[in-house]
Amino acid sequence: MMSAGLDSDCIAALASGGGTAAVALIRLSGSRAEEIADAACGGAAGRAVERRATRAKVMDAAGRTIDDVLLTVFRDSRSFTGEPVVEIACHGGRLITRRILGRLLECGARAAGPGEFTQRAFLNGKLDLTQAEAVMDLISAQSDLALRAAHEQLEGGIGRRCGALREELIGVVAHLEAWIDFPEEDIDPDTGVLFLDRIARTREGIARLLATAEQGRILREGVRTVICGRPNAGKSSLLNLLLGCERAIVSDEAGTTRDTIEETIVIDGVPLRLVDTAGLRDEAGGIEREGIRRTLQEASRADLLLVVRDATLTPKESEVALPEGVGRMVSVLNKSDLGEHPEWSGQPGVRLSCSTGEGIDRLRTAIREVLDLGESDWGEHAVAINSRHRDCLRRADAALETAAVLLEGGAAPELAALELRGALESLGEISGRVDAEEILGAIFSRFCIGK
Repeated sequence: MMSAGLDSDCIAALASGGGTAAVALIRLSGSRAEEIADAACGGAAGRAVERRATRAKVMDAAGRTIDDVLLTVFRDSRSFTGEPVVEIACHGGRLITRRILGRLLECGARAAGPGEFTQRAFLNGKLDLTQAEAVMDLISAQSDLALRAAHEQLEGGIGRRCGALREELIGVVAHLEAWIDFPEEDIDPDTGVLFLDRIARTREGIARLLATAEQGRILREGVRTVICGRPNAGKSSLLNLLLGCERAIVSDEAGTTRDTIEETIVIDGVPLRLVDTAGLRDEAGGIEREGIRRTLQEASRADLLLVVRDATLTPKESEVALPEGVGRMVSVLNKSDLGEHPEWSGQPGVRLSCSTGEGIDRLRTAIREVLDLGESDWGEHAVAINSRHRDCLRRADAALETAAVLLEGGAAPELAALELRGALESLGEISGRVDAEEILGAIFSRFCIGK
């Protein structure tokens, strides 16, 4: 439900991109939206048929036309924010949009804060918190899988799953608290194996959602992919080849790359954040040494390492010292077109020529395999939680585990009920639903207490 005081506060902002375009969209939201639009457009909003675009002129205080626009009026709660909304489609010049917004502010609106339209949609019950978060995921999606996950979340995918877990847990809490509070009603305590099984089922559902956390991070942030190797192995050439453009300077001179370069590509629907780094060698000094320090730092926090080696040299000559504990890695043997040194025979690695492009498909396949990329590998993980969801789920799971231990150990059921309520509250935080009345409702409806 909307917070007190917001319903009379009309906000305005540019709802489309901030650059120059053929058309821009400015949105007004609040109980005075139509009144303010009328003041700026000579009463056109009041004459408009609801949810139908109407031609109008936005005029300044002196009656001069700022722009010829299309108005769309939403007079009831069937708008994105759940309150009266007026949308103004105008020409997309920076000066025009700035002057229209200025006129709306003169007429009584105020500038919307970051995310305030979506916040109002949440406060008015149009979206839960997971759907509100999905709006930004949708806007910032860099791949088909990320887009699909954002759409699924916007349609309530995560909210429904968490809601189902809450419903199961509400039943558990209601049953236990009913037994505690109304012993005369002869309610089965159900605190034995069956009760623990219900807790276990809820934890299993939480575990399935927690398993999507890493996929969610990758979809939203990309796979941090660090390209490393000795100087002149072809790291910058590989970056350029993967990007399909000359992004990094390529030179035979050692130490050309002194700082990291970061760009993003998409492989099988998943973004890879490619990081080109300085070459690793022992004899470096000065600025190059700092570049090598940064390379090792990047390698230590990478999701994936592409270790580039010069295939014309011996394995020993092209070896690099990497930090301990590095994760997934693909070995790339570059310059295969110049002839491979015999000592590489039988050694694992993707044979590649950054000069000719030969082997790039094999490299993409190797990356897919080591990361388990692709829609067929991800399956249901198109619905992937974010870090906030993960923290809530972890707290809920910890509380459920404690409740189970208390019940198994014969502790007072009130202590277990307290932990179960904590788990319920943590699950409710995910979608923004924390309501103690739901438990009371479940008690009276399911067990007919006070009949």
